[in-house]
Formats: sequence, structure tokens, C-alpha cells
Amino acid sequence: MTRRRNVMLALLLLSVFTATAQVAKPVDHNEVAAEGNADAGAPAWSITTHAPSGWTADCCKYAGAIGVNFVIYQGDWSGNPERVMVLNVWPRKLPSLAAEWQADQANYLKKDPKAQVSAFPLSPKAMACHGLHYQGSDGLDDVVVFCDPGKAAGNRFSWSMTVAAKDPKRAEVIALFRQVVDASRYANPPPVSKPGGKPAH
Repeated sequence: MTRRRNVMLALLLLSVFTATAQVAKPVDHNEVAAEGNADAGAPAWSITTHAPSGWTADCCKYAGAIGVNFVIYQGDWSGNPERVMVLNVWPRKLPSLAAEWQADQANYLKKDPKAQVSAFPLSPKAMACHGLHYQGSDGLDDVVVFCDPGKAAGNRFSWSMTVAAKDPKRAEVIALFRQVVDASRYANPPPVSKPGGKPAH
């Protein structure tokens, strides 16, 4: 949860910078992909999904500025953390997927003891995933899904999004978030070969 709250703060700090910034062209249910290099002994990775119609996928300009791997957002980039789907990928360190989401829940409730926490239902997936729905005392909901592609993958990842409890399109936006999660596919791409056929290191 600390990671997501830091992302929210970074989004707000970027609001002034983005007032005149140009954004990437919105995607129209196109397949979009996030990629990462090998990190801390974990192999390179790629995650593909489908962005909702009219939403923009960004791997670098804004995602990099706020320290995450990928974002999918609606309309112009405003710096507002609401309705921004955020992908984070990290080398697996905790012993299990349960340990990941339990630590996240503990951190959230430590910061907001009055929050309500429930499971976030997911469609069956090829990989192990667990979803949480936080209803904060600040009037903001956080939905987050942790996934483990398996020990050989070397990484775990999460999708998360903040939406106001009173947002008139709250249910619609959460449904779109669920579709993005359900469409996510993880892969470890092969190493890039140098001339001569030897893998790059």
C-alpha cells in the first residue's frame, strides 16, 4: 500500500507539469505491452493486456516519471490519481503471493484503521492472482490485484487503481479495470542475442 500511496502523491505533484503537456494517442482496444529488463537477479519480463476504448497506455513518459512500470488512463493526463490503472512489477522476495497481499493489507490498515477491506472477485486465470478492495475513510476506493506468474518467472506484479466512492461511473470504471486485469498475460522474453549468436548479458 505504501507503494501505491507514493504513486498517488507523485501523480498529484505532476499535475502542474502536465497542464500543457502532450499525451500519447489513445488506444482503441488494441493490445498494449509493458516490458522490463532483468533486475536484481530476476529475468526480463513482458505483460500484455487490452486497454479500454478511449484510454491511453503509457510505458515511459508519465509511468517513468512517477516510478511505475505502466499506466493506463482516461482522457488527458491531469496528475489526478483517480481512474489511473497502474502496473508495478518487482522481483519476488516474499515467500508467497499471500504474503504479498497480506503485507499490503496490513500497511493500508496501519495508515487507515477505519478502512474496510474485502476481496475483489476475479475471473479464473492461468496464473495465481488475488484481489483486494479497500474502501478508505477518505472517500477513495483502492482496488488492487496481486499476481504470481510462477517461480520460474522470477517476478510478481500488481495492477491497482483509485476511484472516488462517489464517482458516478465508479462501477463502470472498476469493471474496465477488471477487464484489463483479466486480459493480462505475462511472459519472460528470451535474452537479446548479440552478433555471433551469443545472448547479451
